[in-house]
Amino acid sequence: MTVTELLSYEDALAAYDPVMGLEVHVELGTRTKMFCGCSTALGAEPNSQVCPTCLGLPGSLPVVNETGVESAVKIGLALNCSIAEWCRFARKNYFYPDMPKNFQTSQYDEPIAYDGYLDVQLEDGEVFRVQIERAHMEEDTGKSTHVGGATGRIHGASHSLLDYNRAGIPLIEIVTKPIEGAGDRAPEVARAYVAELRELIKALGVSEARMEMGQMRCDVNLSLRPRGEQKFGTRSETKNVNSLRSVERAARFEIQRHAAVLTSGGTIVQETRHFHEEDGSTTSGRIKEEAEDYRYFPEPDLVPVAPSREWVEELRAGLPELPRLRRKRLQEEWGIADHEMQSVLNAGALDLILATIAEGADSAAARKWWMGELARHANESGAELAAVPITPAQVARVAALVAAGDLNDKLARQVIEGVLAGEGGPDEVVDRRGLKVVSDEGALGKAVDDAIAANAAVADRIRGGNLAAAGALIGAVMKATRGQADAKRVRELVLEKLGVQG
Repeated sequence: MTVTELLSYEDALAAYDPVMGLEVHVELGTRTKMFCGCSTALGAEPNSQVCPTCLGLPGSLPVVNETGVESAVKIGLALNCSIAEWCRFARKNYFYPDMPKNFQTSQYDEPIAYDGYLDVQLEDGEVFRVQIERAHMEEDTGKSTHVGGATGRIHGASHSLLDYNRAGIPLIEIVTKPIEGAGDRAPEVARAYVAELRELIKALGVSEARMEMGQMRCDVNLSLRPRGEQKFGTRSETKNVNSLRSVERAARFEIQRHAAVLTSGGTIVQETRHFHEEDGSTTSGRIKEEAEDYRYFPEPDLVPVAPSREWVEELRAGLPELPRLRRKRLQEEWGIADHEMQSVLNAGALDLILATIAEGADSAAARKWWMGELARHANESGAELAAVPITPAQVARVAALVAAGDLNDKLARQVIEGVLAGEGGPDEVVDRRGLKVVSDEGALGKAVDDAIAANAAVADRIRGGNLAAAGALIGAVMKATRGQADAKRVRELVLEKLGVQG
């Protein structure tokens, strides 16, 4: 099915109710793999970080990574889950070239964390609760590189290359319960959930959760049911979606695709699908197996995991401030309204503002520049705010120059423009462009005298008590100094020279 065969989003939602399930895989930031001592460092030569255990060679035995278990418990606690007192690993059996053991060591019916929830805030401030089914431990597969085709996928490739460095890296898979009741906001809920989960994972310090690097990826399960019915429809599973925007686009596309198939009398096939960044579409992958097709059975080479209640409570007590609580605290500290904080979140500016404050700027100045000039630049260039080529330290320096009176807002915008253009740091741009505020009282006084002399009628109105007319003289001075005068000081000098009290 092509993009042109989709049903409109409005018509799809008028007839059908979407039900989603989101499965998020998070690579844990451990130094070694989940069941062996091989390094997890990025960038190594292919197949240089492997051993008999992660290659599944005969006679090798796995050992559980304690830090991986600890990270799993922390994630479960932060997601308001119950933590199992006893759980086991299982073998998930299937063949694929990137899995050297021909099974994945995972958890099946006994996950380490289960029955939780995560509250997510939508763009208009509405809070939507996503119920968590489970969070379980498993290992990642290797990486396949398909060579010779036009798409980089296996279809049409002449051959494939396999790198097992990633095989065995610890994963946590977080699975939601069916997400119902989101209606036309289902794609937005999907994006908000993954965004909030990413922030939570980063706050816990268990992973950098960089989606563009595959450290966090989402499978979007979606089905439709006719309005008013309770029975779920047949689902599709869009695999390995690796950006927040793409999660939202994948959910929206599948809603429209399912609706077009169902409306035309067709049948949805339960299958995996590939997401295409270039146009937001999905295409068929393979028929989706059911759990019984994997022939799960308990892993005989690993002992059960039994976190003591004392250890779990120690981990709970040591959890950092979680993202929603931190945002609430910052909002109160900064004295801003709900909609202002939501604007900061929508712009992806919170961490940038905090980093700028850490570099010495006050919160108002940090928000002002990131949410003003820099957000405008990001919008115009179509880039994420975090990708704008200026650092929090440089923004803090601009704020410091303004606070010191060396720059006014107009000049500060020119400095930022120069930094974004690659002309160097703020001080270099100031020096190269000659942008400092004119602070020489003699030069400033002469500019004011010249403005008064050239605008005698305006000066008389000011002497007569019309202080608003001072704006004309201030404008004349600012023009003469190319905007580099301190407007407040210019006004003081104008009134002083005309013998008028401000």
